Amino acid sequence: MSDDIHLLHLLIALVFGYLLGSIPFGVIFTRMAGLGDIRKVGSGNIGATNVLRTGRKGLAAATLVCDALKGTVAVVVAGRWGQDLATIAALGAFLGHLFPVWLGFKGGKGVATFIGVLIGLMPLAALIFAIIWLSLAYLKRYSSLAALVATATTPLVLWALGEPKMAGVILILVVLLWWKHSENISRLVAGTEGKIGQKG
Repeated sequence: MSDDIHLLHLLIALVFGYLLGSIPFGVIFTRMAGLGDIRKVGSGNIGATNVLRTGRKGLAAATLVCDALKGTVAVVVAGRWGQDLATIAALGAFLGHLFPVWLGFKGGKGVATFIGVLIGLMPLAALIFAIIWLSLAYLKRYSSLAALVATATTPLVLWALGEPKMAGVILILVVLLWWKHSENISRLVAGTEGKIGQKG
C-alpha cells in the first residue's frame, strides 16, 4: 500500500469517526421527550450528567450508553482494516463529540465517548477506567472529579499493559477532556461544583 493510499484511508477513518461522534444524543433524546433544549438546562452541557438534571434517569442512561457506543462503533468498524485506522477513528469520534458540526462545534465534554473508544481499543483498560470512575462518582458524588481522575490514570494503565503508542494517543484525548473540564476544575477548587443528581 502506497503512502498516499494509506493517508487517504486514515483520513476516511478520521471523518467516519468524527461524523459518528458528532451525533448529539443528549439533544436528540431530550427534544424527543418534549423537554426542550438540554443546552438551556443546568450546566448547558449535552452529556448524560446534565440530562440527569432534568430528572429523567432513563434519558440520562440512554444518552450515556449512546454517547459511549458511537465511540465503540467507530473504533470497531475502522479496526477491521487495522489498528492504525481504529486509533484514528477513535480520535475522530472524540473530536466529533467535543466539536460537533451540527451544534456550531459546541459539544459535550467527552467522558462517555472516551470510555466508548476505550472499549473498542482496549477492553481491560476500559474496565479499569469504569471501576475508578464509578467508585469515585459513588463516593464523592462529583461526576467531573471522577472523570478527571479516571482519565488521568488511563495512559498509565495502557503503558503498563504494554501499549505505549495507544497510551500516547489517549493522552491527547485526556488533555482535551481536561481542557473541556476547566470550568469544572475551577468549581471543584471553589467547592461550588454541582453533584450528581442535583437539579438546576
